[in-house]
Amino acid sequence: MKLTEKELEIVEILEKDARIHTDDLAKMVQLSLPETKEIIKKLEEQKIIVKYTSVIDWGKVEGHSGLTAMIDVKVTPQRGVGFDEIAERIYRYKEVKSVYLMSGAYDLSVEIEGKSMNEVAHFVSQKLSTLDSVISTTTHFILKKYKHDGTIFESDDDDKRIVVSP
Repeated sequence: MKLTEKELEIVEILEKDARIHTDDLAKMVQLSLPETKEIIKKLEEQKIIVKYTSVIDWGKVEGHSGLTAMIDVKVTPQRGVGFDEIAERIYRYKEVKSVYLMSGAYDLSVEIEGKSMNEVAHFVSQKLSTLDSVISTTTHFILKKYKHDGTIFESDDDDKRIVVSP
């Protein structure tokens, strides 16, 4: 769908800050408050604005021992549905945060969260790898987040730095 200039402005502003007050947003795009609210409602109904979220630096939350892994998945596409059917089967698992169709050596990139490496390994070996269309997987564990969705994660002074020796 093609967006108007004002609709595009609103979407870009909300993508950067979903908590912005509608009054402030209306002023920024030089529209009335009712016009701005109507555009937002329309964009939500058309699923252009899908969800409002927060970016959390879980590394700073004591006791949160979550682990994120990116899994490259090579699959055999199914006749008539391509990659869509296997992608849907994968994204329905509760552990899965994101699934992307990729170009390159692997077909899908799957982001999952688990409480431990063992939990992630169990997901890969017992759930993901057993799906009929899955040919192979490669798992990458995220060690530290520097930037996510445009947000830079600042380090605390007491952070332990990851140092690689030459």
